[in-house]
Amino acid sequence: MMQEHFFKGIKTEIRNKDNMVLQIDTKDQKSITVSLKDKGKVVKSLSEENEYGSQVLLPLIMKLLQTTNIELQTLQGIEVEKGPGSFTGLRVGVSVANALGFALGIPVNGKRLETELHY
Repeated sequence: MMQEHFFKGIKTEIRNKDNMVLQIDTKDQKSITVSLKDKGKVVKSLSEENEYGSQVLLPLIMKLLQTTNIELQTLQGIEVEKGPGSFTGLRVGVSVANALGFALGIPVNGKRLETELHY
C-alpha cells in the first residue's frame, strides 16, 4: 500500500532543486520510506509496505523523483538509515545508496567513494 505524504496524488513543483538530498529508510524490512530533503527539511516523502520491501525501493525512488520533477542527476547527496533495524532491510538500503552515489558521483551519508576504476 503506497502512501504519499503532504500532497497525495499531486505533482509537487519544487522551486529550488539545487540542494536536494535523497533519504532512504529501509530499517523495517517490509516498510520502505524515501524522502527528498532540502537544507535538512523533508520536502516530499513516499512510503510503501510490501512483504519484500527491497523490491519496491528503486521504483519508489523513481516515483518520488517523477512526482517532484527532480532528475536523478541533480541530487546533491544521499542519506541512508544506518540502524538499528532489520539487517536485510538496512543492507538493501545501503547497497542501493552506495550504487547510486557511485554512479552519480555524489556523497552517501556525507562521504564520497573515492575509487579509481581500472579495466
